[in-house]
Amino acid sequence: MFQPSPWRADFPAIAALQRQHQTYLDSAATTQKPQALLDALSHYYSHGAANVHRAQHLPGALATQAFETSRDKVAAWLNAADSRQIVFTHGATSALNLLAYGLEHHFEAGDEIAVSALEHHANLLPWQQLAHRRNLRLVVLPLDAHGRIDLDQALQLIGPRTRVLAVSQLSNVLGTWQPLPALLAHARAQGALTVVDGAQGVVHGRHDVQQLDCDFYVFSSHKLYGPDGVGVLYGRTQALERLRHWQFGGEMVQLAEYQSASFRPAPLGFEAGTPPIAGVIGLGATLGYLASLDASAVEAHETSLHQHLLRGLADREGVRILGAPQTALASFVIEGVHNADIAHLLTEQGIAVRAGHHCAMPLLKGLGLEGAIRVSLGLYNDSDDVQRFFAALDQGLELLR
Repeated sequence: MFQPSPWRADFPAIAALQRQHQTYLDSAATTQKPQALLDALSHYYSHGAANVHRAQHLPGALATQAFETSRDKVAAWLNAADSRQIVFTHGATSALNLLAYGLEHHFEAGDEIAVSALEHHANLLPWQQLAHRRNLRLVVLPLDAHGRIDLDQALQLIGPRTRVLAVSQLSNVLGTWQPLPALLAHARAQGALTVVDGAQGVVHGRHDVQQLDCDFYVFSSHKLYGPDGVGVLYGRTQALERLRHWQFGGEMVQLAEYQSASFRPAPLGFEAGTPPIAGVIGLGATLGYLASLDASAVEAHETSLHQHLLRGLADREGVRILGAPQTALASFVIEGVHNADIAHLLTEQGIAVRAGHHCAMPLLKGLGLEGAIRVSLGLYNDSDDVQRFFAALDQGLELLR
């Protein structure tokens, strides 16, 4: 039975892609954008762009007001206690690098940083390189057979020398929610700071950072139906106070002399230079749009499509699904078929999926794979999109086998 998306018409690019005979199933990489975002960007640029937090003229005041209103909207979306706990960056990767450099002074040789075996490069490499710089030990938490962090082993590995635990909320390859409550509570008991990479998780459901009780939470706007070039770093107030400034210039300066300077606290102290003003305003508009939707209806729609996808993959001979996906995506390999070959044939038929290592090379290597195909869903997808994928997959397999 056909399952429509009630929100499909809110995303003009979907109709444009259909005219190009393209079926978009790569939302875990980046999402299409709602009309509300396009309208906000057009309004900002067509009604007078200006820099924020510095000019006293009317365009500057209006831009600053819109920019800070978006900060309030992000804080509300995450249920942060204070909008001053929200720092805008240029992406989740930028936010994680900010943390790795900003916390560096807290480490001594022999200290430990714990990450999981499923981390995206953005939440692995900053910590790996910090470990190299400071002669630290990078502890990799293993996974269980379902693609979740093995909690029993993790609790043994996170100990009194652990200074930071940095883990993903939802795997971008395996589609598995991670056991954060137990992990974060144990890390806090060891005196470690906790960092949650919410780049995938933030897209699916509302997550309360106060209830999650992490020290830091990061995500990218472009995966949450917002503009690219914008990231969010939430930090508990006491945790933000432990960060050292890592980029300098612009409005983060409180007082500057030739031989010395003092710097503002968070959030402005970590937003050096001109921020992505239009993008931040656009993210605020996107959050306003998402907040207007029936969250339970969105969840039910995504769940139904995901189950359709998993059933179809399981029904096809030789298809191996990686892990036990719980939300919105599935990665798979096919016995005797190279992932690049099937991806090429899907592309020729207008099916936009992702192939390769998905910025998680160590994870794929640990699974004994060079790469995999990933199908990922957005709230604008409908059941016909999934059926077109299966028709193209079957045709590709017929040619390759």
